[in-house]
Amino acid sequence: MGRAGTVIDVTDEDFTAEVIRSELPVLVEFTADWCPPCRQMGPVLRALAAEEAGRLKVVQLNVDSNPTTTNAYKVLSMPTFMVFRGGEPVRSMVGARPKRRLLEELADVL
Repeated sequence: MGRAGTVIDVTDEDFTAEVIRSELPVLVEFTADWCPPCRQMGPVLRALAAEEAGRLKVVQLNVDSNPTTTNAYKVLSMPTFMVFRGGEPVRSMVGARPKRRLLEELADVL
């Protein structure tokens, strides 16, 4: 794949392959271009993806261009973060947060 350590953009079409069928836990950021807190999270997510490469996959899903997945998980606020493990959402968090806090909230699901 050659994408470990980077934030991957996913869509309605490849969500199942990239997230549901992933062998690693996956942190999904439901994001939007018009959302300033989402943009603030960009560097945090890139750092997290690099530091946790091999332990955690980090992906982004644009809610405006991927309504099927957004609606399926009842995402209403941006950014929403969901952790998927074994194809199931095991944690959901809403709103931007510093990397340290994000790591603390992920500790028990990694």
